Amino acid sequence: MAEIVAERMEVGVRRPHSALVGWTAALVSACAFGTAGAFAKPLLASGWSAGAVVTVRLGLAAIVLLVPGLIVLRGRWQLLLSQWRPLLAYGVFGGATAQVAFFNAVQYVPVGLALLMEYLAILLVVVWVALRSRRLPSRLTLIGTVVAIAGLVVVLDPGGMVGLDLRGVAWGLLAACGLAVYFVISARPMELPPLTFVSVGLAVGTLTIAIAGLVGLMPLQASFVDVVFVGLTLPWWAPLVVLALVAAATAYALGFVGVQYLGSTVASFVGLTEVLFAVAWAWLLLGELPGLLQLVGGVIMLAGVAAVQRGQSD
Repeated sequence: MAEIVAERMEVGVRRPHSALVGWTAALVSACAFGTAGAFAKPLLASGWSAGAVVTVRLGLAAIVLLVPGLIVLRGRWQLLLSQWRPLLAYGVFGGATAQVAFFNAVQYVPVGLALLMEYLAILLVVVWVALRSRRLPSRLTLIGTVVAIAGLVVVLDPGGMVGLDLRGVAWGLLAACGLAVYFVISARPMELPPLTFVSVGLAVGTLTIAIAGLVGLMPLQASFVDVVFVGLTLPWWAPLVVLALVAAATAYALGFVGVQYLGSTVASFVGLTEVLFAVAWAWLLLGELPGLLQLVGGVIMLAGVAAVQRGQSD
């Protein structure tokens, strides 16, 4: 019976009110994640390394969430020990790997292409769920997959990007692997409270990057000069606070809740809306107005997401 329940949670079968909670949490999470590029850009331009930005971002978010996360745990410390494997995978891959790889990718290729490669994770999630459940996705799910990816391609217009750096491609594909693990691990039924899981997972991710930096596997460089953002000169810590509280603490906490309610497959497709939110934030904060082609692609992408949701519910 437990295996049947876990399988139904994995493929995203939910009651109507649960689906509403899941969709709301997942969309707000995607909106919060979408701010990351706009607020990280001035830091990277001022001399911060990707590893340093992610370390501070995840570390501050972990600190903010850790106290309430441990409070809701109510002294059940044995649960942390019993869940050490998913916590480790969530922190190392869903936190550290996905974020560091994405920020490294945007240093070599355009942000749009980096996002496109990162969201190849949805294909990995669909394949994983199919292998675990030992059955092929429904026809509607497969159609929705193709439509959503087609819409994403239209939004990002990778055909107009030339002179690709293979280092950026490699980092983008690594980010896809990390994001896929994030969705799959978040969908696992577990006894740990969501806030506890996310806070400890982010702490694990922070520790992972810090250790990697100390042993020389990645640079950890910071610059404490003022940054220019939306035409204003701001102290270096201002965008970091937003990255930590909005693009990390809020995004990861609500993202975990969304995946718990929707399942990894549907939640990964809803996560595609991060691209739309990123475009909108870039328009509002950086003055980069989206074109008609991007808007059309967004509509196509959302249609694909809806098809996947319906296919997973049938």
